[in-house]
Amino acid sequence: MLAALLPQLLCASAERLSQSLISMDSGATERLKKLQGKQLAFTLRELKLRLVLTAGADRLLFNQHNETVDCAISTDLASLRQLRDASQLTRLIKADALQIEGDIQVAQQYSYFLQSLDPDWQEALSGYVGDAMAHKIALSIKQLQSYLQLKSQLVGQSVTMLAQDELLLTPGSLELQQFSQEVSELSARVARLTASLSDLKE
Repeated sequence: MLAALLPQLLCASAERLSQSLISMDSGATERLKKLQGKQLAFTLRELKLRLVLTAGADRLLFNQHNETVDCAISTDLASLRQLRDASQLTRLIKADALQIEGDIQVAQQYSYFLQSLDPDWQEALSGYVGDAMAHKIALSIKQLQSYLQLKSQLVGQSVTMLAQDELLLTPGSLELQQFSQEVSELSARVARLTASLSDLKE
């Protein structure tokens, strides 16, 4: 019984959360108009759960159905974080970690809308804790966001360095420059040999 109700509870919670965030962002409703009526289905393979997002006039609606939508995405939890990086899409598709059916621009528009949400936490909190405390809390939230973004970038750089230095999966910039120089030198030698052969034939 609880398992059957879980998707409904998830949809209702996600809908309330998104509505709150949209209401706290003064420009969100205008940006949402570009998505109005478009549907994006999102399936997480491990959970066997298919959520369908529909853009309304001032909110996102979350529900479940198997009807045709503008774009349908199927992926796993491990690949979910990488979807924010557009450069990873081709690799994920080739690895069968991501399947996309329909208009990929709809998925990109939804991604842009969700990432561009900028709730005015200070305004929302001021009614509960007063202007001064709301300002302090909003400042702390922004500092936390900046800190998390920085840490995320550092982790990404560490993974890249590990791949280059330890696992030797991708070449570094110096290796690429050296390889390019060797190719140029080889090309020049081939050109000289070709010219010498031409002289000999004559």
